[in-house]
Amino acid sequence: MRFISHSTEETIAFGERLGALLREGDVLILTGDLGAGKTQLTKGIARALGITDDVTSPTFTIQMVYPGTELDLNHFDLYRLERADQLEDTGLFDVLGAEGVCVIEWGEQFADEIGDERLDVFLTRLDDEAEPGEEPPRAIELVAHGSRAEQIASQL
Repeated sequence: MRFISHSTEETIAFGERLGALLREGDVLILTGDLGAGKTQLTKGIARALGITDDVTSPTFTIQMVYPGTELDLNHFDLYRLERADQLEDTGLFDVLGAEGVCVIEWGEQFADEIGDERLDVFLTRLDDEAEPGEEPPRAIELVAHGSRAEQIASQL
């Protein structure tokens, strides 16, 4: 399943649509280069969960928890991790499949440790489709792993 976003606002809006479908225990891995829109998508997810805090990428803190009106958002950024054994200190295993929703930026290298029930979201800048100086559109591709992720993807 593939979508094209032509602006930051469209990426956030797509995140809102996705976030409205999430429920307790859902896990998303967001993959994309720097500036691809992972955090913008997460802002939309947060908005759908009733979170009014400013969502930023937790690059240096690794985890941020945002209390929502219905569900909490556990937002991870694993960019700085190099080995799977470093995951033990992040708090990731404490929230996987449990309370709230878990959104993991840069988690693709740890997909085996994260588990088989997840929705992978790939964000790609389409630089060739933009004029010089223009912000390029983004492709957002969903790859479902497990029945719950398939359900989410099909509802979008």
